[in-house]
Amino acid sequence: MRNNDFSLSDFLKYIMRLFIGSFRTNRKRYKFRDEMKTKTKVLMTFVFVGFGIILLRLCMIVVKDGMKYEKIVLEQQNYTSIVMPYRRGNIVDANGTILATDTKVYDLVLEPKNILWNDTYKEKTISAVKEYFGLTDEEIARCLENTESYKEVVRKDLEYDEVKPFMDYMNSEEGDGIIGVTFDDRYVRLYPNDSLACHLIGFTRKDGVGVGGLELEYDDYLSGTNGRKYLYINEDYNLTNLIENPIDGYNVITSIDANVQAIVEKKIKKYMEEEGAGNVSVLVMNPNDASVMALYNSHDYNLNDPRNIDNTRYQFGDVTDEEFEDIKENMSSEEKMDALNKLWRNFVVSDVFEPGSTYKTFTISGALEEGVVSPEDTFLCDGGEKKDIYYIKCHAYKYGGHGTVDLSGALENSCNDALMQIAELEGAEKFDKYQNMFGFGQKTNIDLPGEPSNASLSTLIYHASNLYVTELATSSFGQGVSVSMIELGTAFCSVINGGYYYQPSVVKRIEDSEGNVIKSNEKVLVRRTVSEEVSEYMKQALQMVVENGTGKRAAVEGYTTGGKTGTAEKLPRGNGKYLISYIGFAPVDDPQVVVYVVVDEPNVEDQGSSAASSFIFADICEELFPYLNIYKDDEAYDIDMSTILDEPTDSVYGGEAPENDVAGGGEVPDPEPIQDDVE
Repeated sequence: MRNNDFSLSDFLKYIMRLFIGSFRTNRKRYKFRDEMKTKTKVLMTFVFVGFGIILLRLCMIVVKDGMKYEKIVLEQQNYTSIVMPYRRGNIVDANGTILATDTKVYDLVLEPKNILWNDTYKEKTISAVKEYFGLTDEEIARCLENTESYKEVVRKDLEYDEVKPFMDYMNSEEGDGIIGVTFDDRYVRLYPNDSLACHLIGFTRKDGVGVGGLELEYDDYLSGTNGRKYLYINEDYNLTNLIENPIDGYNVITSIDANVQAIVEKKIKKYMEEEGAGNVSVLVMNPNDASVMALYNSHDYNLNDPRNIDNTRYQFGDVTDEEFEDIKENMSSEEKMDALNKLWRNFVVSDVFEPGSTYKTFTISGALEEGVVSPEDTFLCDGGEKKDIYYIKCHAYKYGGHGTVDLSGALENSCNDALMQIAELEGAEKFDKYQNMFGFGQKTNIDLPGEPSNASLSTLIYHASNLYVTELATSSFGQGVSVSMIELGTAFCSVINGGYYYQPSVVKRIEDSEGNVIKSNEKVLVRRTVSEEVSEYMKQALQMVVENGTGKRAAVEGYTTGGKTGTAEKLPRGNGKYLISYIGFAPVDDPQVVVYVVVDEPNVEDQGSSAASSFIFADICEELFPYLNIYKDDEAYDIDMSTILDEPTDSVYGGEAPENDVAGGGEVPDPEPIQDDVE
């Protein structure tokens, strides 16, 4: 063989020489040219670099995906796994009161295959479970029928105090010999205050998914990830375990005040028992950031039993117990789901209605901001205005009108005639500009589910393109337009807080179990609506509504408050059905709270003059103000209730009325129904 003939086997031998030193084969040393040595060194460099890259990649796989590949290995061996459930996050009020939490429960599991293995152990085990859990002979017999079974659940949702004595006994010397008894633990959702703030909080399904309210809106934060414990036989035939710990959900800290909520609920329940109405809803807000302190609809439900169909009874009118039992028995699943959706529906966020005279607050604010009116301007009310082919009345029509009123007097007396004149001075473009500025016809983007879409809400007010003479006139005093409580409440906050329109909110921040802030929901300033000067004027004018005008029934002894009444005639016009509202605030010089009350069809003969919402406002605030440390500042309280002028109790049209004078044709947007399983 010539020295420059070099086979694969020769190369391998040469590589061996590099690692183990010089040696001879057949007493012959191979010699290489310099060129060959250089190539070999380059090749070896690539080989070592390649090995290095492979080693580095293996390390990365072990660190990053080791658990995944370990599972794959486990799947190829004999193993069992146990789910380790995560704990759903708490929902907490502004003071730390828990509104929703998870509590651990235990299911008692018997293993017939193991229990029946030994007669002595069998008797001792059966005796113990009968003593500690009250199992009957019949229950045990049924459980042991399946002799090959390793899992029969015989008791569910046991609390720790019910389980601990047996666990202590089983682990004691006396309990030696107990076999085939285990416990599956899991978490269930608990609402410590039952129905309190039910429409705000929402609830969860059996699978832990949120349904309605904050449980749905913040489900991604409240939910965690289940862990798992793997038990398997390793290569040495030893029992080994691998644990993936669960990841608990985050806690949601809200602006809700459970004490404020309780005051509101107590007052409304009292009213419903004594007077009654189709529905009463209340919204309490902090005007300085538009955060929600309380929200209530009079038809509530127990969050720990949300699917109880008995709570839907109000939907079927005045029926007897026997009639209602018959209704329940014959309801289909779809009918039950529809009834429950109506029960769970959040009126404050999802429903719209004609606001009536509360809307005058925004008409006057916009006109002042645009400079088309001033506080010194006066208006002659002679009982109504002719607009196009319609005569539109003021509620003072029956006694000849209010006469001459200034700007504050127009608001105090809730004068339709003066408001129509003010809107005419504004014109359609400017009027619509401030509807948009105050957020009407738009989503507020509150962090609660069920708010209608922008497209739906936009059709519920008249815009510059269709604000004709009649529509502009009626819109000025809140007829023909439709809004939600959260829309109007948020807009009202901006009128009295200096003109700052904030996005309304319920949640302040998200925290982990250690109290570390995961997300902070700072107040969001959307825009300015009016100037400080206009805001200051409106606060004083709204105070005069209470002291001299239609809001006297909402006065709270010892406090200076401001507010505005609203009376809206429901469709079809002339049916005698009204929606009564009042929105007020305190104190006037530095507003700290806004309370908005809506009473739908009060249970009185003359609904239009009931003033139910004003009375409810005063009743709530008598207890609410001291709790919020709002101090009395008007000891000279003396209001003559006999001088109160009521809102209108008949149609605003004198003579012929439009067939339908409501934007959008009176069609009310319906939010997506809640998807849930009805048991």
